[in-house]
Amino acid sequence: MAQAAIQSTDRFERKREAILDASTALLNARGVKGLTLGIAAAAVDLSTTSVTYYFRRKDDLAAAVMLRGVHSLTEIVNVALAEPTPAQRLHALLRLYLQRMRRAALGEAPQLPLFSDLRALSMPQRGEVSAAYLKMFRRVRQIFEAPELAWLSRGRRTARTHMLLNQLFWAAAWLPKYDPEDYGRVCERMYDVLAAGLAADNSVWAPQPVPIAEAAPRGRQEIACETFLTAATKLINARGYRGASVDKISAELNVTKGSFYHHNDAKDDLVVACFERTFDVMTRVQRQALTLPGDQWTRLSSAAAALAEYQLSEHGPLLRTSALAALPEAIRREMVQQSDKVSDRFASMISDGIAEGSIRPVDPFVAAQMLNATVNACGELGAWVPDVSQKAAPAVFARPLLMGVFSR
Repeated sequence: MAQAAIQSTDRFERKREAILDASTALLNARGVKGLTLGIAAAAVDLSTTSVTYYFRRKDDLAAAVMLRGVHSLTEIVNVALAEPTPAQRLHALLRLYLQRMRRAALGEAPQLPLFSDLRALSMPQRGEVSAAYLKMFRRVRQIFEAPELAWLSRGRRTARTHMLLNQLFWAAAWLPKYDPEDYGRVCERMYDVLAAGLAADNSVWAPQPVPIAEAAPRGRQEIACETFLTAATKLINARGYRGASVDKISAELNVTKGSFYHHNDAKDDLVVACFERTFDVMTRVQRQALTLPGDQWTRLSSAAAALAEYQLSEHGPLLRTSALAALPEAIRREMVQQSDKVSDRFASMISDGIAEGSIRPVDPFVAAQMLNATVNACGELGAWVPDVSQKAAPAVFARPLLMGVFSR
């Protein structure tokens, strides 16, 4: 009987892990909104009723996927923290994470889940996953605990940890452009950017003002649309796609459902409009920065600083890329292409800066994607560092990537 019980437990755990493996891929592709028990069951050739034996509700399943991912990340972080110096810990974290991503790309390990849709979970599952994520976050923050970094305030360590984790998470979006066997080289390039920044030896942090108000719409009709999209963006960023219902968006704007549908045929249309607004703002700032006098380092740092400030301004925030997972595949591909155009413009600025000597020789594509991730993550900076001001955002968040994560 004891042997039979052990075998039964083993079968239960194997099937549970298979469900979680399949559900992780579904969550990453469709978000919490698109992960249903029926779809998860079909992915592992089970009936929906069979899956409910393991997970009673879809949020139980999504939470289990994220909790397993937090556990996997915590194991990686714990190994990295065994290294003696902050730089060695950072390098180990990147190396181990990219190795894990390589194994997943080769089908040797399950995917790691994206946590961008965590807010779409209902309570109490959201609370449980958030608590586990926060515990993991605090472990990552210990990378910066060393006598030589004692000058870093708790808020600045928190900001740099948030930026660092978002580099890992956003890498999942652009790593597929590389062969898995090249992930090791990608790791070294990411580490080079994080550890040493982009500035050449003779470059200093002195971004020039880019008037962020000019990046915002001006005409009456444009301003009215902007008001609508800004409120919707804040709601989607704060509550996730599923949490930002039409009722809640209408209540936030103090308009009727009929008015909502006058502007948007469906919620997917609204998300697309919010993304288009985000890419338009980023493009306007980049183009304004390109007209500044000086070298490409000045222009690049000025664009990054302006976008960080914009995120915390009355005009912000920009839409988080987490909303991508909720969109239909065809629309998501189109939005990713628009995002790539923004990254490619950063890459061109970096390439020109390398050629003129104002920016260090780095991989322009990797560095541009990392800068994009930083700008995107800045939208949540106020939640992680509540006392940060709009004017301080560039120095607190953008500067550590551009000058090096361990730089003063």
